[in-house]
Amino acid sequence: MHTTPASLRRRRLVQGLAASPMLGLPALARAQGKPIRIGYISPLTGPLAPFGETDKYTVARIQTLLKDGLTINGTRHPVEILVRDSQSNPNKAAELAGNLILNEKVALMLPASTTDAINPVADQCELNGVPCLSSQAPWQSFVFPRGGSADKPFKWTYHFFWGLEDVLATFTSMWAQVPTNRKVGMLFPRNADGEAWGNKEWGLPPAVTKAGFQTVIPSSFQPLTNDFSAQIAEFKKNGVEIVGGITYPVDLKTFITQARQQQFKPKVVTVAAALLFPSGVESMGDLGNGMSTEVWWTPAFPFKSSLTGETGQKLAADWEAEMKKQWTQPLGYAHALWEVALDALKRAKDPTSREAIRQAITETDLTTMAGPIKFKGGPTPNICKTPIVGGQWVRGQKYRYDLKIVDNVSGRLVPVEGKLQPIQA
Repeated sequence: MHTTPASLRRRRLVQGLAASPMLGLPALARAQGKPIRIGYISPLTGPLAPFGETDKYTVARIQTLLKDGLTINGTRHPVEILVRDSQSNPNKAAELAGNLILNEKVALMLPASTTDAINPVADQCELNGVPCLSSQAPWQSFVFPRGGSADKPFKWTYHFFWGLEDVLATFTSMWAQVPTNRKVGMLFPRNADGEAWGNKEWGLPPAVTKAGFQTVIPSSFQPLTNDFSAQIAEFKKNGVEIVGGITYPVDLKTFITQARQQQFKPKVVTVAAALLFPSGVESMGDLGNGMSTEVWWTPAFPFKSSLTGETGQKLAADWEAEMKKQWTQPLGYAHALWEVALDALKRAKDPTSREAIRQAITETDLTTMAGPIKFKGGPTPNICKTPIVGGQWVRGQKYRYDLKIVDNVSGRLVPVEGKLQPIQA
């Protein structure tokens, strides 16, 4: 087999990491235990694939770290990670989860990211009594559409991420930095995320109004649409100068392109999800300059991995060196998800027992690459909130665009690097 420089680097890296005492993986164990099977469902293909881009990389690292098993209380357990592609389809995610639970007999489920993957998988886990850990979706999108609440918590499904209240405070704080007429046009897709973000009680519209902005809310759009004329016409008619909401990268590119063609040039565009990724911003060419977004992980976060001891800067640098791509926000959370999962397994009285793993998850108290994770004291017993800041894409040096932190009202962990600037027409 031909050995590339990249594979040599990875081999040396994981050999060094595997020697870390933090992993709890001593070379010799007193007994061989039962295998631990973990289901991992991610949108590896389809329109949500940017969210799953770091998952293959992270799983490969974890598989190498666990190549000799996971040693718990002197017993070494082989670990099998069963990776499945949801294809960005909620129905497919539910089908895959059902098969992993009923036929593959997984002890723990990890739906990696996005509401479309997380919620259908979590529902299957709740129905069948399987512990489930997830992230990368606002906690309201995880709890409320599934019928949960503080008074009616879930038993088997646990989630760590920020809430809409945090991102909305960040958005409105950024917008207040730019002189505008304070008229905000909303973009919401017809899906679970769009329903959550557009909710009239706890979504973006009431928060924007409360912050002193005026909302303009056209009809929701169908994901992957090729026509935003109705939304653009509504924004132009009402003199909108700020665009906010949530879209996926392909939809935002279509919207921005058509907006320019139809002479709609807002001063600020702050859209969740679509602007998280360098690839999404770069795909818009010159139109990407000045776009703003929530920032839920950056290498500047002051946390280290509980698995390897590495910093966010090291994690991002290794990704860029091996993948030849700019770091991307899901990288930190893809790593943190495994930190929480393996920590729970190591603390479980029986790491092959679904009930024992669930109990260990409820007792989690761990500082990860994404911040402290502790489910006790959250908005519901199933939730742990994590930090978020606001950023703007500006012309870069090494890469076409760099993400500059411009607001930290919802997370003082990272200092701001300047103020939000209006988009140059």
